[in-house]
Amino acid sequence: MNQEDDKKEISLAEAHKVSEQKARPVARVSDVMEDLLNQPLLPALYLVATPIGHLADISLRALAILAKADFVAAEDTRHSRKLLQNYGISSEMISYHDHNGDQMRPKVIKMIKEGRSVALISDAGTPLISDPGYKLAKVVRDAGLRVEVAPGASSVMAGLCLSGMPTDTFLFEGFLPAKQVARSKRLETLKTIQGSLVFFETAKRIEAVVKDALATLGDRDASVLRELTKVHEEVIEGKLSELKSQIEERDLKGEIVFIIGPPLEAEITDEDINEALKNHLSEGASVRDSVSEVMTGMNLPKKRVYDLALKLKKELD
Repeated sequence: MNQEDDKKEISLAEAHKVSEQKARPVARVSDVMEDLLNQPLLPALYLVATPIGHLADISLRALAILAKADFVAAEDTRHSRKLLQNYGISSEMISYHDHNGDQMRPKVIKMIKEGRSVALISDAGTPLISDPGYKLAKVVRDAGLRVEVAPGASSVMAGLCLSGMPTDTFLFEGFLPAKQVARSKRLETLKTIQGSLVFFETAKRIEAVVKDALATLGDRDASVLRELTKVHEEVIEGKLSELKSQIEERDLKGEIVFIIGPPLEAEITDEDINEALKNHLSEGASVRDSVSEVMTGMNLPKKRVYDLALKLKKELD
């Protein structure tokens, strides 16, 4: 055997080793899935998160529950059946949505009491988040029956991660009112929230919503996240004024998560701080503790809060 043949043998051996290493995770996933499928599914309502776009964004446990459930309840069975078919799942599907909820909830409770398992999925993402499944989960729990969750994809979490906005504190608001006056009033109530604001919005309304947010909340940092995890995923970020200009020139399509950053320090008035301090002082907290709580909660310099606290304490005394 010559030197060239030796090199070929070494090369083939290395390739085989790499191939074996790559195959190990696949084999392990197969083993885990088999174990999950062999475990009995208890009578219960299972809240199962499904992908928001990319079909691979589903957990092994979610697949096992969907495969073993006696029934899979979905908002749109035609839409959800495509997901199940993609993974070769043939569980019986039933329809559950806002319009038939009153009739379906007692039926689901009866199914579970009879020893059946029901998996609830939304059209995309995690059930109960801006979703009619909340009432079903509540009545099942109130009936003393088992409710379990198989967590997974969520456009709220995905949007926050991609937005560049602070993630330590946030408020999920869902959809704002469709009418401009009601929308502006709702935004006004959110003005002093010390965290990122997360909204769902339609492509048709996003231009008007950005405009109202700018007028009501001021020129904060924000992100418009479109078609998350899908082929045409897009993140448009900048000040609200910049987003307004960009969106006016676009004809956006698809599903949108709209995230607005917390208020700038200049937007927090002395009245806002005094109100927060009063709440703490009225509950018996010391000036020192009240200042610490407000300073941390509102992300403000200590001196500004302390000076206002001393003035307020004199007034209250």
